[in-house]
Amino acid sequence: MPSDERVYLDHAATTPLLPQAREAMEPYLGSVFGNPNALYAEGRLASEALERSRAQVASLLGVRRSSELVFTSGGTESDNAALVGISSALLRSSRRRRVVVSSFEHHAVLNCVPALEHLGLTVDYVSPRPDGIVHPDDLGPLLGPDVALVSVMQVNNEVGTVQPVSELARLAHDVGAFFHTDAVQALGKLPLDLEGSGVDAASFSAHKAYGPKGVGALYLRRGTPFTTQMAGGGQESGRRSGTQNVAGAVGFSEALRVVMDGLEDRRARLRALSCQLACELEALSGRVHLVCDPRQGDESLHLPGLVTFCLDGIESETALLYLDEAGIAVSGGAACSSRSLEPSHVLTALGVDRSLAFGEVRVSMGDASTRSDVDALLAGLSSLLSSSVLS
Repeated sequence: MPSDERVYLDHAATTPLLPQAREAMEPYLGSVFGNPNALYAEGRLASEALERSRAQVASLLGVRRSSELVFTSGGTESDNAALVGISSALLRSSRRRRVVVSSFEHHAVLNCVPALEHLGLTVDYVSPRPDGIVHPDDLGPLLGPDVALVSVMQVNNEVGTVQPVSELARLAHDVGAFFHTDAVQALGKLPLDLEGSGVDAASFSAHKAYGPKGVGALYLRRGTPFTTQMAGGGQESGRRSGTQNVAGAVGFSEALRVVMDGLEDRRARLRALSCQLACELEALSGRVHLVCDPRQGDESLHLPGLVTFCLDGIESETALLYLDEAGIAVSGGAACSSRSLEPSHVLTALGVDRSLAFGEVRVSMGDASTRSDVDALLAGLSSLLSSSVLS
């Protein structure tokens, strides 16, 4: 069972709930229990809290109009709603029948493809280069007047590379297409200015930034066509029916407020830790192969605190279970596909050899991560690599 002695290095999967967020949520889990859509006093109290939370999250994300922010159950719903909702609306108002997504998106985007194809759309893929970046020069040739929507994530969840979404969005707009970004891994880790970025839609999940699970947001810039995917009572201005998670929204907004305070200092500390880890992994063994080395290139193009590598001759599951026994929690890539028998589609898209990709390990540090955590991980990996059973 988890304990204070364990080393938790999987913050890209989820983060611990901040005490401030838990405290802010308490009244809305108890005495302030009203339905925020009701007209009487209990409902108004809940509604006021919901709208305060919406306004605060919008402000912290660089959204001018809080009405452009829709509360959802998390990143997966937000991604699904954006891709299917925008595409469906465009099918009714235009002859555009093509969608372009990057080939190393989260499964919440990629697994929408069958639904888009069922609607009669064609889906094309733009691939990242080995540096983990979707370059504008590679997206441009795929675009044309038949493209309805482009979706490229802001930060890749497995290798931590930050995509040039403003440039990519500009290219999409040049041909009259709309642009969506899965910004789940950017939340609370990068300075965000959605208004200035040029994106038309963006997806978020609170639990990636020290907020509660089960709540997220979808940004829909005013004027972005959208057909709701959640039919019902017409909540969230008709864009997402269902009684809102008031406590979750309150916790989301409070957690985001806390993590955005002192963001640059936090980023600098995590960047130093990830670069130290990368250096020592490289020196540890020739069987350790870094993927999208955080020390290479423009530091702004890599998420601080995330380091991914492959172990030659050792499968991810073996490594993860060995480290877990040693009290260290890391992942083998995306948390939602940790039980897959196939190598990561992200590493495959980056051109990593299939046999090597089976040994993927992702380390993602957070606010509580320390140099001693890095040392514990290195000791565990050293023991794993020197094990006579595995050598």
